[in-house]
Amino acid sequence: MASFPVINMEKLNGEERAATMEMIKDACENWGFLELVNHGISPEFMDTVERLTKEHYKKSMEQRFKEMVAKKGLESVQSEIKDLDWESTFFLRHRPVSNISEIPDLDEEYRKVMKGFAAQIERLAEELLDLLCENLGLEKGYLKNVFYGSKGPNFGTKVSNYPPCPKPDLINGLRAHTDAGGIILLFQDDKVSGLQLLKDGQWIDVPPMRHSIVVNLGDQLEVITNGKYKSVMHSVVAQTDGTRMSLASFYNPGSDAVIYPAPPLVDKEDNKDLYPKFVFEDYMKLYVGLKFQAKEPRFEAFKNTSNLGPIATA
Repeated sequence: MASFPVINMEKLNGEERAATMEMIKDACENWGFLELVNHGISPEFMDTVERLTKEHYKKSMEQRFKEMVAKKGLESVQSEIKDLDWESTFFLRHRPVSNISEIPDLDEEYRKVMKGFAAQIERLAEELLDLLCENLGLEKGYLKNVFYGSKGPNFGTKVSNYPPCPKPDLINGLRAHTDAGGIILLFQDDKVSGLQLLKDGQWIDVPPMRHSIVVNLGDQLEVITNGKYKSVMHSVVAQTDGTRMSLASFYNPGSDAVIYPAPPLVDKEDNKDLYPKFVFEDYMKLYVGLKFQAKEPRFEAFKNTSNLGPIATA
């Protein structure tokens, strides 16, 4: 099997641009995942984000997680747990309105650093969307404009820690799912692994690399590309040793954004098999109850209910 796609972003600025764009295209079409190095976020800044995230977990979240485990008796389970994930999380919303100032227990340095981190990840997400547009033959800015809605994208970061688990064969770090949204940028621990994706019927480890950003495509990009790019099932395997840090930033369409296949990517002959047209907020309402199930029924549910009018074809 081909090795996991690692993209050196610096090569986009030189004579290797065409080959690098082809690698991005192949990753989007055949993996739904890619890993970026030399992406423009400084290693020193990433080290600061990691240090403060791990300090915050130790200070404010670790004890609460241990109390939850004890209360539920999870250390002594004898059968597989299917309705719970072995993770400690909180969510920072950046756009359309930030909630960073409202999250309790964050010290001022961490708040300031995470605001800076969000700004750099947002820049990188929008750069990536334009690279996808280029590969798809869409005009520059097309994906960003579709995502915009009336108030801009929904953009936030899920800050997760996956502590050592005594029963990793019975409890998932995070159950298998595809992501509902647009494009997801992950800064993950480079020492403790666990993230896996499903490719050709096999679970494959996503390699932890220092100072890299892992990117995966969400359900909305599958719809907009008319299936040319696919969202991919992935999960986190709990580990017996070490706490794994994960900062997953979701650059998603705005709540009222209307999502549908890009007309240039639609063949008239394929009209009957089109992905549906829907409002992103409606898709999220459905996704909440079906996150850990196959994505196809979610798409099908909107094929018969869309009243947003026909989609023009190229």
